[in-house]
Amino acid sequence: MALSFAPKANAALRAVPIPLVWLFGLLPALWLLVGLFTGRLGADPLKALEHGFGLHALQFLIASLAVTPLLRFSGVNLMRWRRALGLLCFTYGLLHLFVWLSLDLQFRWGEIGRDLTKRPYIMIGMTAFVLLLPLAVTSSDRALRAMGPMRWRRLHLLTWPAAVLAALHFLMVGKVWEAEALTYAGCIALLAALRLVRGMRLRSP
Repeated sequence: MALSFAPKANAALRAVPIPLVWLFGLLPALWLLVGLFTGRLGADPLKALEHGFGLHALQFLIASLAVTPLLRFSGVNLMRWRRALGLLCFTYGLLHLFVWLSLDLQFRWGEIGRDLTKRPYIMIGMTAFVLLLPLAVTSSDRALRAMGPMRWRRLHLLTWPAAVLAALHFLMVGKVWEAEALTYAGCIALLAALRLVRGMRLRSP
């Protein structure tokens, strides 16, 4: 079902070069780093930086998952942006992990190991990142050709458990479930439900 504005929107979107998507996608990272060095990240700037990177990773993950239903329900086509959105998600996830390892725990491997085995929200977050890693590695056209479309698609279904775990990680980070975290979890639940319903319809005789 294409909306009336979809053709014009798609024409405008096709004119946007992918490097520009990357440029705008990385601006929040730059803004956070500027905030770190100018003292605008509050009383605990390292935690704010770590949280900011993780939040943007979740946002780009949701955006990449929303591309297909957006096309199906509105006719707006962001398919050529989906790879960049997915890689931006991974980039922010990597920055989130790096800040935790380096600036927060300062590579104290014993403490890192204890956190990974005794803190459920950290275990869940790390599992989500590990699931995203092979997706980032195989995101190129070359990897798609080497693996074949069927195997490639099956591997990239890992996006869904990674998204669920990322949302759960974000929910568990706070001492209470805030509206923001619940909103992101709800978005992922809705996108997963839409995919499940569509899959059931395609399999039905």
